[in-house]
Amino acid sequence: MTPDKDAPLQTVWQGKYISALKRGRWEFVSRTGSTNAVVILAEHHGKVILIEQYRVPVGRRCVELPAGLVGDEDKNATVEGTAIKELEEETGFTADRIERLGEFQSSPGMVAESFTLVRAHGVRKVGEGGGTENEDITVHLVPRAEIPAFVEQRRAAGCAVDVKLLLFMGW
Repeated sequence: MTPDKDAPLQTVWQGKYISALKRGRWEFVSRTGSTNAVVILAEHHGKVILIEQYRVPVGRRCVELPAGLVGDEDKNATVEGTAIKELEEETGFTADRIERLGEFQSSPGMVAESFTLVRAHGVRKVGEGGGTENEDITVHLVPRAEIPAFVEQRRAAGCAVDVKLLLFMGW
């Protein structure tokens, strides 16, 4: 039993999107609205759909799976609805069905945010993708077996790599 578990939660600082919190001796961050994201595993004709976009916190472009916040724009949003919306917006693909694979923590020692990993079924092209007017997303379709080499190639080009791509690294 950790002594911090029952300590009161304190907000140290809060911005528009992020809060710095403290419980006992433990400091961590949380989103100010939704703390749940959805991360989408989608394949089209045997190729995994990956995205690449600039991420301010790491100061460079990052290779990732498509994803989005659940409930950041619509408080009644569902994981499944958000997955389809984000998949279409970011990649130009849609899905007939979304299957939940589980909820995960990305960095549980520092961040309160969790994500629900989903698999998209019945994936088909419906648009251009690329994100919203504030995003500059490049879509990559990569055969599963080639993802480790693709990740190394993008890393050599200076890109950051989201930890969730470890799913494909075959270690």
